[in-house]
Parts: sequence; structure tokens; C-alpha cells
Amino acid sequence: MLAAVLLAPPVVWGEYGDVILDSKKESMEKAGVGPVVFPHWFHRIRFKCKVCHEDIFAMQRGANDISMKEIVQGRSCGVCHNGIVSWEPLYCERCHADAGTKGPAPAAVPKR
Repeated sequence: MLAAVLLAPPVVWGEYGDVILDSKKESMEKAGVGPVVFPHWFHRIRFKCKVCHEDIFAMQRGANDISMKEIVQGRSCGVCHNGIVSWEPLYCERCHADAGTKGPAPAAVPKR
């Protein structure tokens, strides 16, 4: 039983309204970062929907191919996260979560 807990994939926690972005799971694991936890409602209370949708992001699950390359080149999240409008994409931990970084992670799930 202990082996099952230790070998289980890390748990990523979000709060209500957060979007877990893990479609590029393999490349994120290779880079040593966890999935992105996008705080949708945190952004929504500051901006109207039209700021991001439909010019930057399509409102359909899986329709947006977000990557660090896109972001650094000023597309997708990088439209705003450019060091001028908002902080630049230099701090991995601000978007990429590890087990337990959001919400009360179970104590039995180790960090990887």
C-alpha cells in the first residue's frame, strides 16, 4: 500500500474556477515542472471576458495550443505577461504547480 502511495502521480489542487492545463504533460515533466493552474476567476474579476476571448483564446476546451515558446514570443498568455502589462514569464512557480502548492494537499502524497 505504501508503494502505491509513493508511486502515485502528484496531486495538483486548484480552487473553484481554476483551470488545470496539463495537455503538454510529457514536456512539462521533462522540464521538471508541474501542470499550470490558471486562476480564471482571479483574472475574470479584473478583466472583462472580451479582453482574452476570442482574440487571444478560443472558448473551447483543447482549442488553444499554449506553450512557453508562444508565451515568450508574446502570444497567448504572453500578450499580457510581458513584463509591461504584468510580470514576465521568468518565474516558473507562479504558473506551474507542484503537488500541494494549491489548496490542502493530502499529507500522504509526496512532492516529486
